Amino acid sequence: MWQNHREIKVVILFFILIPILSGCWDSKEIEKRANVLAIGIDKASEEERKMEEDVSHLGKKFPIPDEEMIKVTAQIAVPGRIPLGPQQPGGAVKPVLVVKVIGHTFQDAMLNLQQELADEVFLGHLRIIVISEEIARKGTSRFNDLLRRNPEIRRTASLVVSKETASKYMDLTPELERIPSLYLADIVDNLTAIGKFPPSFIGLFWTIYSSKGQDTYLPYLALKGKKTIQLNGLAYFHGDKMVGKTSPLEIGVFMAVRGIGRGGYGAFVEVPGEDESVLVRAVSRKTRTKVKLKNGIPHVSIRIQYESEIDEKESAKILLSDSDMLKKIEKESSKNTKKSIEKLIAKTQKLNSDIFGFGEHFRAKLPQYWNKNVKTKEKWSEIYKTITFDVKVDSHIHRVGMKSK
Repeated sequence: MWQNHREIKVVILFFILIPILSGCWDSKEIEKRANVLAIGIDKASEEERKMEEDVSHLGKKFPIPDEEMIKVTAQIAVPGRIPLGPQQPGGAVKPVLVVKVIGHTFQDAMLNLQQELADEVFLGHLRIIVISEEIARKGTSRFNDLLRRNPEIRRTASLVVSKETASKYMDLTPELERIPSLYLADIVDNLTAIGKFPPSFIGLFWTIYSSKGQDTYLPYLALKGKKTIQLNGLAYFHGDKMVGKTSPLEIGVFMAVRGIGRGGYGAFVEVPGEDESVLVRAVSRKTRTKVKLKNGIPHVSIRIQYESEIDEKESAKILLSDSDMLKKIEKESSKNTKKSIEKLIAKTQKLNSDIFGFGEHFRAKLPQYWNKNVKTKEKWSEIYKTITFDVKVDSHIHRVGMKSK
């Protein structure tokens, strides 16, 4: 009797384990997917609109969106051609396929893309999305809805604005990387590592966009020739629309106000009393931001301490071993930086773009004022125009190099 009970338990356990041991029954081989690595979004030209196919709608029998049609350029990995090591001699086969489609919406364009591919489109390996400046200035909300709903989209993917049409970046053939999309994504990732740009990825963009006291920003790229890309500035937004861009050097100013510690930018500083200049580069920064109400008006106090070093001097007449001269350079550097910060803040105030997140400081530290007088992001945009601020910069040069004479 006991033996029969044992056999029954073994049989039951066997049937319980069968589903667990079934493995990846619904898996799909990576070679059977159309893995999209990069996407470029542009406005469709008049000629391209005429090429539209009736894939997601039947001509004019059903209503279609009133928005301008867009062109989506996708960079798709070719199975078996993605290199795992250095390029072999004579290897001229492209590892990616570039496909261009148009649509009334982003999803409409993706449906048209699927219509041209045998394998299922998969966005799980998407590394970067490039949107042209023309599209960015008209708004990104029409793309955000689909991207945020799609569980395949990684929040760590990069989102950038391009000076030129985004499709040109999909056709790029960089010398330093065999896969163009990886080169593009590495540019954005490495800019943060070397102190050239604050952390920037699509998940952070959505987080800032959803906040009530800050506007979004993205890297602004420009092509230099056919094979190189330059970080040409910082694109800043009001709501979901791009309203302006900074110069490359102003990115460092923005990072200073935001309190991003690592430096990375250098600027020429004229030595007081001398007709000569030195190149001073920021190594690190410390920022303190305080907010208060001054005569009923929101006021921001910014205190920034720079740790810098002199990379180069223009003339041998400049004696860096002279402590008095170093103090003059430090004072001049502080004055120049202060002017640059005030100029950038004033510029963003005119365009209602609080990319510095001052509104979040007021919301966190003065909640009664916020809940009574602000409440919404739209209201803060109006108030941001009128806020007052004062800036104090203290630069300290602690390295002048091995040779000072």
